[in-house]
Amino acid sequence: MSRLLNDLFKTGCVFVACAGLSACTTGETGQLINDPYEQTNRQIHAFNKGLDRNLLRPAGQVAAATPEEISGPISNFADNVGLPGAVANGLLQGDIGGAATNTMRFVVNTTVGVGGLLDPAGGIGLTEEKTDFGETLAVWGVGEGAYVEMPVLGPSTQRDAVGFVVDLFLDPLENVGLSTLNDYGTASRGLDLAITRGRFMETIDSVLYDSADSYSQARLAYLQNRRFDLGDTITAAEEIDPFADDLNLEGFE
Repeated sequence: MSRLLNDLFKTGCVFVACAGLSACTTGETGQLINDPYEQTNRQIHAFNKGLDRNLLRPAGQVAAATPEEISGPISNFADNVGLPGAVANGLLQGDIGGAATNTMRFVVNTTVGVGGLLDPAGGIGLTEEKTDFGETLAVWGVGEGAYVEMPVLGPSTQRDAVGFVVDLFLDPLENVGLSTLNDYGTASRGLDLAITRGRFMETIDSVLYDSADSYSQARLAYLQNRRFDLGDTITAAEEIDPFADDLNLEGFE
């Protein structure tokens, strides 16, 4: 009964999230940066920046000093538990090849790779086909929506925020008898976040602490990379100017 209630709760959350797409703010045709919630986004960015300064960056420094023999298996495990979700999204997108690659990678690394701590699949050319429900929505023709910065999670768009909720609540691992693996995966993802922060320390620091307007730079970097990953050739990255709009920076770091 508890499992049924849990599934119903998750399904309800997904329906609520998807319903939120109907309220997505649409920018003008050809608009490169659609940020109608900039004032609120900047306040959240200031909070996230403080969180990074006081927690995530120090954790990243510790992770950067950790031997690869320790940090490597943690990252491998975190990536591995995310593969079933990538398989599901691949199928929803009609990407049978990508779904098959991710399935084989998960099987090989979960078995031969000691539950995903090792990456023998990578050694034989089975590299992960990264995807998520935000990309699935894009394939289905759902627009990007407005730019939003999420507390703790950072830069996103309305479409990707909904995609994150769906990916969070609908994890295939729980439906195939691997919920224990998923439980450990939650902890490994947190540790992997610190490892990633340490790995890209200089790049992230340059955006957050060395730029004149860290909010605009973070927004630019996210939209550039996300649109490139989704194959958005309409918006050329070099055409986006983070200072093109008339920004009021007073009161913001």
